Amino acid sequence: MTVEEYFSTGPSFERPVFDVVMAHLRTLGEPFIEPVSVGVFVKRNGIRVLQLRPMTNWVALCLFLPRIVRDRRISRKPIEAGRAVYHVVNVRGPEEVDDTVREWITEAWDLAG
Repeated sequence: MTVEEYFSTGPSFERPVFDVVMAHLRTLGEPFIEPVSVGVFVKRNGIRVLQLRPMTNWVALCLFLPRIVRDRRISRKPIEAGRAVYHVVNVRGPEEVDDTVREWITEAWDLAG
């Protein structure tokens, strides 16, 4: 499935979040984008960097980070998984992808490198 096919059926709030996340990722390198039925997976060198999963009124930004992050925006308990820690940030709109969230995206990108 292509990105356009994926977004042709999704909720309207999902694409703007995807676009702002991808704009930042493209400043870091060339991500591999894998649209699947449950969301969009982003990989680097075959390693998952993050996931964007549409929920009822937000997009769950799932990040694999090298450390545990303590921030009010982390919506679920971080889960340690090998050398990475799985975090989830509920993003209601592109404006919520601020400097801090972009730093986390950069950390996830670097971890996959």
